[in-house]
Amino acid sequence: MTMPVALEPRPRVSRRRRAAALAAVSAATLLERLPPRRLRRVLEAARRGAGPATAAQALAAREAVVAVSIRCAGQGCLRRSVAVALLCRMGGAWPDWCTGVRVEPFRAHAWVEANGAAIGELDDMHLYHKTMSVPARRRGGR
Repeated sequence: MTMPVALEPRPRVSRRRRAAALAAVSAATLLERLPPRRLRRVLEAARRGAGPATAAQALAAREAVVAVSIRCAGQGCLRRSVAVALLCRMGGAWPDWCTGVRVEPFRAHAWVEANGAAIGELDDMHLYHKTMSVPARRRGGR
């Protein structure tokens, strides 16, 4: 017997935003199949030329992605985080894309951050140790 998955509330989004979110989720569906090193390289290439995303931009992208994909509204954290990053990029911004693990109990997770804060995640994110990230390029930085 499987346990029911708690889904996030699915907000309404405009048709234009829905189309962009669907495109981001479709791309993320393909990208999540890549080996981790290759996925990071693809995301680093996608990040080029983008400024850092604000928390509001990242949250709006996350809400749009969750609205168009049941998998992203549930436990599809890798697909959701990649889709959010790509949707932000379509708007000219890039959040910090991260993956990490926790040990008690063991869990792997993927998420996006803006200004050092995890966007749309639970309060236990301090328990996760980052294993890989594609951070936004800061103004005046590399």
